[in-house]
Amino acid sequence: MARDYDGTYQPSAKARKQQEKDQRRMEYRRAIESYCDQRQLLRDLVDYPELQDLTVWQASVAVSPKNAQPSR
Repeated sequence: MARDYDGTYQPSAKARKQQEKDQRRMEYRRAIESYCDQRQLLRDLVDYPELQDLTVWQASVAVSPKNAQPSR
């Protein structure tokens, strides 16, 4: 591991490329999971005809844990 004079980690070019590759892989995986979640939600909504006007975007915002308000 390469350490700078102040003790912080400075990754080598190989380690940096691997980190970027891992990051792209995780972004791709999250996109696939999001797509699968949206499809599952749409399948669930088929049982409720009054909710068919609800768009995927609105539904995903409503159930997204990232958008949940923190409890106080």
